[in-house]
Amino acid sequence: MKKKLTVKEILACKGKEKLAEVYTHDAREAEACELAGIQMIISSENNDTKSIRSAAQDTFLTIGLSYGKYFSEYDILKRAFTLYESGADAIYCPQSDKFIKAIADEGIPVIGHTGFIPYKSTFFGGFKAFGKTAFEAKKIYDQTLILQEAGAFAAEIEIVPFKVGEYISKNVNIFMIGMGSGQGCDAQYLFSEDILGYNEGHIPRHAKVYTSLSEDYARIKAKSVDAYKKFRSEVDNGIYPGNNHDIKINEQEFEKFVMATSRKI
Repeated sequence: MKKKLTVKEILACKGKEKLAEVYTHDAREAEACELAGIQMIISSENNDTKSIRSAAQDTFLTIGLSYGKYFSEYDILKRAFTLYESGADAIYCPQSDKFIKAIADEGIPVIGHTGFIPYKSTFFGGFKAFGKTAFEAKKIYDQTLILQEAGAFAAEIEIVPFKVGEYISKNVNIFMIGMGSGQGCDAQYLFSEDILGYNEGHIPRHAKVYTSLSEDYARIKAKSVDAYKKFRSEVDNGIYPGNNHDIKINEQEFEKFVMATSRKI
């Protein structure tokens, strides 16, 4: 029987065992990840996290907070407690180290972010790799140390040169979750839409497609549209609902009902 990892066990894997993490949007993806043996999943607070938790009870679940939604340590801590008490095993905090410290100080496992950060892409010159110069690589390393000092037990490190990702992972104590940052990271992280092949937008260089659900989804959509058309047609033509769908009432009871309403009129 699969046993859900604890933070202590995740940290014990550092330098010894590589873990896999997947971003899941819903309960179906979460359940499939658990059945596949994925050790860690992550989702957004904007998704149905309760159903995701229920579908993958034996998988380490991180819930990500929305960037820019919380403007004080009190607000972000209140939300973190709510998510933690509802089943999250860790909180992903995309905001500055003072917010991460507020969460960590209360004993809630928290994960930060370093390397390329999508919601701060303007500072990186757009959506592209970061850390190709010594200055940039040192900045990532320093940021990782700040997250470590703030109390994060792990950090996502995104789209940095593989040598930089490996060096930082080996020279910090926190667990480094790599996305497009090479095999030297402590874990590898991908989004479900890339793994499952239904990403309709830009497919990142680091992503790998393992199947093609987009074709299956197209067939499901076509079958769904056809079923909806048939339903509307039957409604328009008085076919649905049929007699077999009707709930019956005893004729005498119906007559009593009619009489009762007629007296009121």
